[in-house]
Amino acid sequence: MKDELKTIKEMQKVVEQMRLDDLEEDPSLEFEMFDCDCCGECKSLAGSIQYNDYRLCNDCVLYAEAGFELGKINKIEDLIDKYEDKRLQVMCDFIKQDEKNSRN
Repeated sequence: MKDELKTIKEMQKVVEQMRLDDLEEDPSLEFEMFDCDCCGECKSLAGSIQYNDYRLCNDCVLYAEAGFELGKINKIEDLIDKYEDKRLQVMCDFIKQDEKNSRN
């Protein structure tokens, strides 16, 4: 358990540095948004990574890299599959908000 916690803390530092490096290289990335293929949320491009056909936000990159490092996932599709319910919830929330906005 301690080794897992240590690994996660190390990965947090690495992933945060990736985000900071992206912002140093191009500060506008903070405001360029995309829909994460893992969690489904609209997130900043800063710190995001393309894994095969999937673009993951910085938060999901942490989950992916920690999952790979700890042997919890073998391929990115494993993480994508685990987040299916989360993506569906985000889509439903968006649709509800859009319907609410169109009524006003």
